[in-house]
Amino acid sequence: MHQKGSIAAKIFSGTLVGLFALWFTACLLVFCLISPAAPTSSVDAVIVLAGSSEERLPVAQRFAADGGAPVLVVSWTDTPGNVSADELCREASFPSASLVCFRPAGLDTRGEADVIGKLVKANGWTSIAVVTSSYHVPRSEALIQQCTDATVSMVSSKPDLDSVGWLRRFVIETGGLIDVNLHPECGS
Repeated sequence: MHQKGSIAAKIFSGTLVGLFALWFTACLLVFCLISPAAPTSSVDAVIVLAGSSEERLPVAQRFAADGGAPVLVVSWTDTPGNVSADELCREASFPSASLVCFRPAGLDTRGEADVIGKLVKANGWTSIAVVTSSYHVPRSEALIQQCTDATVSMVSSKPDLDSVGWLRRFVIETGGLIDVNLHPECGS
């Protein structure tokens, strides 16, 4: 009887290791190795999501300048990871035709998606490019597409994370993707 318990434990352990390896491989493909194609035509606005602004803001600014987007839209949160974007918004003169800063409710991606949907509608934009970290692309794209009929193109910036940071993002983003699909934003 001890033999059967040992075999069952080995099968259970092997199954867990296999499931972890499958999840980890899927996370590598979906969150780490993602490289969405940048839009090939101009867009009405380039939007940079909050967080990791030292990484994301330069990509958004360069993309807006190179792509000829007339408007840069910045999520303003006054949070530690968003210092450079927050400084840009604090130092800008408003109203501005080329810069829009907004503070999302809840200071999260759901709040950003809701505001982006409202900005798209209010400004009559038909196409936007959204800049965020590669790990954040799937979840933020799903949320934003739930809030707008505009063409949404994602532009990824490359985060500088160690293995523990990546593992943390894999867990957070997996949970976030499940949540996005179970609880859509903007009534979609």
